[in-house]
Amino acid sequence: MTDIKRVGVVGAGLMGAGIAEVCARADVPVTVVERDAEAARAGRLRITRSLDRATANGRLSDERREVAAALVTVVHELEALHDHDLVVEAVAEDEALKVDVFTRLDSVITEDRAILATNTSSIPVIRLAAATSRPDRVVGVHFFNPVPVLRLVELVPSLLTSPATAARAEDFVTGTLGKEVVRTRDKAGFVVNALLVPYLLAAVRMVESGSATVEDVDRGMVLGCAHPLGPLALTDLIGLDTTRAIAESLYAEFREPQYSPPPLLSRMVEAGLLGRKSGRGFHAYDEEPHRDAPAPARRP
Repeated sequence: MTDIKRVGVVGAGLMGAGIAEVCARADVPVTVVERDAEAARAGRLRITRSLDRATANGRLSDERREVAAALVTVVHELEALHDHDLVVEAVAEDEALKVDVFTRLDSVITEDRAILATNTSSIPVIRLAAATSRPDRVVGVHFFNPVPVLRLVELVPSLLTSPATAARAEDFVTGTLGKEVVRTRDKAGFVVNALLVPYLLAAVRMVESGSATVEDVDRGMVLGCAHPLGPLALTDLIGLDTTRAIAESLYAEFREPQYSPPPLLSRMVEAGLLGRKSGRGFHAYDEEPHRDAPAPARRP
């Protein structure tokens, strides 16, 4: 049985909110920290709406929904996490921002055995661990979007992560949350994004070069390869800004052309065409921004 009884999450964007939700649905009290009172209210609403959708779709009973909602606390003071057993950082895929969060967490966490985890999808964990005085208790725990639905978690120990920390984190993710874990070495992109992002970037380059339209690229991969989403629709779902950030991290690590963000992707990010969360990316979206699209993360 896991010894992790209280979880903290830094960041209430859709990834952070999803992580908080799966913890609460597993009967684990969770405290979510955002940057200010307004962001905390928005984060609470995001979690509540997701629980409501799960109830409406029959995936969660009314009783279980009330229990889960009661287990979530959303605040805007990082100090509230001082005695938690596990704290998961889930802010923007920006190394400087994440390093700042880990530096601040290191100064407020008083629980000696607390695990500091990062949900980064591409930044080497050791760079974040080095910002703390406890690198042996820092580990990558990378969830996938949408967190309440997708079962995979990449577990990423750094060179300094202790075996006990990795084992405790894995036990919590599998035993308490019911997820499946793959272990990966601490290198940019880990397993999934190191394979996925070059594919997405190749699709962007195909459109950029005029070889095919957005619609034909996506239709080709859906109908020809049985993918549930085409690569450009998937990029919209992930967020073009997040996709570019992951690509930049991969390129900085490996210096291979396949990881370099295409100019078209960068121009679209600069234009604010971020995908579903902004209403327009490679495709246009008339509906409310998709619940599973990563929200622009902010400093908590």
